[in-house]
Amino acid sequence: MQKLFLLDAYALIYRSYYAFIKNPRINSKGLNTSAIMGFLNTLNEVLTKEKPTHIGVAFDPHGPTFRSEAFPAYKAQREETPEDIRKAVPIIKDLLKAYRIPILQVDGFEADDVIGTLAEKAGSIGVETYMLTPDKDYGQLVRDNVFIYRPRHGGGYETMGPKEICEKYNIPSPMAVIDLLALMGDSADNFPGCPGVGEKTAAKLIDEFGSIEQLLARSSEIKGKLREKVEQHVEDIKMSYFLATIKTDVPIELDMENLKLVEPNEDELGKLLTELEMKSFADRVLKKSQKPQKVVNQQLDLFAEFATDGQAVNENTSFETLKTTPHNYKLVENQEDLKKLCDYFLTNKILSLDTETTSTSAIDAELVGLSFAVKEFEAFYVPVPANREEALQIVNIFKPAYENPEILKVGQNLKYDLEVLRNYGIELKGKMWDTMIAHYLIQPELHHNMDYMAEIYLNYQTIHIEELIGPKGKNQKSMRSLPPSQVYEYAAEDADITLRLKNKLEPELKKAECEDLFYNIEMPLMPVLAEMELNGVCLDTASLAETSKQFTNRMNEIEARIYELAGEQFNIASPKQVGEILFDKLKIVEKAKKTKTGQYVTSEEVLQQLRNKHEIVADILEHRGLKKLIGTYIDALPKLINPKTGHIHTSFNQTITATGRLSSSDPNLQNIPIRGEDGKEIRKAFIPEPGCLFFSADYSQIELRVMAHLSQDAEMIKVFSEGKDLHAATAANIYKKPIEEVTRDERTKSKRANFGIIYGITVFGLAERLDIPRDEAKMLIDGYFDTFPQVHDYMEKSKEVAREKGYVTTLFGRRRYLPDINSHNATVRGFAERNAINAPIQGTAADIIKVAMIRIYNRFKAEGIRSKMILQVHDELNFSVYPDEKEKVEGIVLQEMQNALNLSVPLVADSGFGKNWLEAH
Repeated sequence: MQKLFLLDAYALIYRSYYAFIKNPRINSKGLNTSAIMGFLNTLNEVLTKEKPTHIGVAFDPHGPTFRSEAFPAYKAQREETPEDIRKAVPIIKDLLKAYRIPILQVDGFEADDVIGTLAEKAGSIGVETYMLTPDKDYGQLVRDNVFIYRPRHGGGYETMGPKEICEKYNIPSPMAVIDLLALMGDSADNFPGCPGVGEKTAAKLIDEFGSIEQLLARSSEIKGKLREKVEQHVEDIKMSYFLATIKTDVPIELDMENLKLVEPNEDELGKLLTELEMKSFADRVLKKSQKPQKVVNQQLDLFAEFATDGQAVNENTSFETLKTTPHNYKLVENQEDLKKLCDYFLTNKILSLDTETTSTSAIDAELVGLSFAVKEFEAFYVPVPANREEALQIVNIFKPAYENPEILKVGQNLKYDLEVLRNYGIELKGKMWDTMIAHYLIQPELHHNMDYMAEIYLNYQTIHIEELIGPKGKNQKSMRSLPPSQVYEYAAEDADITLRLKNKLEPELKKAECEDLFYNIEMPLMPVLAEMELNGVCLDTASLAETSKQFTNRMNEIEARIYELAGEQFNIASPKQVGEILFDKLKIVEKAKKTKTGQYVTSEEVLQQLRNKHEIVADILEHRGLKKLIGTYIDALPKLINPKTGHIHTSFNQTITATGRLSSSDPNLQNIPIRGEDGKEIRKAFIPEPGCLFFSADYSQIELRVMAHLSQDAEMIKVFSEGKDLHAATAANIYKKPIEEVTRDERTKSKRANFGIIYGITVFGLAERLDIPRDEAKMLIDGYFDTFPQVHDYMEKSKEVAREKGYVTTLFGRRRYLPDINSHNATVRGFAERNAINAPIQGTAADIIKVAMIRIYNRFKAEGIRSKMILQVHDELNFSVYPDEKEKVEGIVLQEMQNALNLSVPLVADSGFGKNWLEAH
């Protein structure tokens, strides 16, 4: 049976682009690939899941269409197409040509007219036809053989035939979609309809009169004010009907032979995807050509000159590979050769290193092998036996090289290797050079994994781990199970490629002016984080078990109360069911917000705004909050305790956030709630080592202090320098009263304005967040800028600098690139402008705490302190402190935190001791 898919290109391109607007996909050439990636993913899903026999993609034409000629205001209010979409369209067309999928475009007609014409023709000859679009206008085209295939909000697709369209819009036939749109108008396409008539009223009128024609002929029968509205806007309704009607007689033939799905031109497609740096997508869609079997090098004289095997090339890639590259990789197993190898390393000033292990968790990982390189294209692999004693013997041979402070250590994600080697009694010494961290500073928003960087900087495709141990899943082998002869080239390649990347990235660091940041902050911080990860944190599991019991009981009580208020039982975890109870049954508001698929929005944000409408809302919010705390932390944390150490070992990530802040994972301790009594219960469970005290030190308003310094606002500097409360001082100025008369509510509102303005909050945003009228929010923002006029100047200057350079920097030189800062599209530009203001502030604050951590760590080492730094969370550092070191630790920590950077205002840190994190903070 023939199955035709017709795709509305621009609708899908726009949808993809805006889906990634907060986190755009930008490749190393600076091209925003969000729209391309989203479009390709959709196309690939259709091809693999729906298996069409025929396919075509329709585009809008360049220049005017019959609609814009008849009604010049049609789509005239639309913002200019974002530049990134303009750049993406020709690339998408090139990709479609490589896929051998026809591009359907007719001058003077929009894509929906082209699709409408072809769908009607195909449907009439019995071809099952699907129109892939998120656009509701297409509802009018649905017939027995013609369906809308619509992307669902949040993933997946729904297929809509005549029955679904009629039910969704409550209309007698799909053609009535035109009547519906003619009355409602369409703000996206800028045609008027009848002002004041929404979807429900329009559906009711169509149900009553049958059609627009009848409605206008019998308008005297319409009741009340609605009649007046309709009669006053007859011409608007007629024009809207004309504009909403999708043409089905566009001059285009249905050429089923041309639309037939054929095999893509893999060479061309591979080339385009490589240029776009879409490696994982290419791997997914291109049939991998058979990789030639590796011929294992025979054991060679240890320092023999280069030897290689064959010149086989992977047909689907333009990258160099191990097969096309002259190289000298050695498998070294003989004890004498191992000693000779270590002596060789000691004659060099650089050592690129890597470890092959049994686990991605450094705490649990056992060594399988060691890789080394000191020259490009030459590398060595040393297998390590499973037996601990034998393993230590091998590792200790290389101790002199690992611990030589004169040798620069190079690695990719060196922190992992440092921790693994520490478990074998090795302490990496000397300066460190991490390619992952270097690339993060050069291009913070890109991928930093070695495979990706090898392709970008070396035009080289590495051997992927799956080629050795198989794809992820229960059948995946372990590295340990493979003979060294199968592992050594893969492992040696890692050390060699890392060294080659270091040589490429070094000049790039200089070019990006972030050498100081790399050598003086990020690299010295890496061993500090490793130490903290290895130390881990103690957890009071009994306290968590007790909290879990209390919270579960409370949840059950709230659940019973919710059911009573609702008058029935339902699934409180289901947004759909919550929406139906609140808005259909209890009708707590007249017009409830809906998603594009017609489901009520019941997000935290929406429910917070509805708190005062009905007591059930507060109960639902509390129930959700407790459920999240139990699931994410209270019941989850004890399961993450490492049986070997009895501690929780989070991973601190240096290369995740674009701002420079650290993040943590497994578990994510940065997100432990600090506000509210319930969140505090979790902090209570974090305890120091036995016999120690928990010590917490937290920067006070660090971002606002950085703002004071960057803006040089005289009033803000004065408030901080005099040690006054900034939020109260702001409120005093805004509400025109002495500081001692400021109420708690006024201070809270000013505090929200203070922090909100750093993040570029709007009047509307502040009004929503504080649940206050917009004029009060405007008064707060205007009052803020009257109080601190130079802050406004700083914000404008930041945007100016970003427009001129394409990036902004922190006080330490960390860059945040903002490619959209000059966009003609206001939404896109707005995101970039907010980042231009905030990134230097947030990034500088992140850099300051990193400097403090390095200095504290070095002081502890130098002064023989036994107490340990165990956690970093946002602007806070936590320690497990021996009672006899209490005063000394507090002195060192506060001194280093408060002197980490010399600002125009004092840096202040608050601190406290306790039996647990809650007591100390």
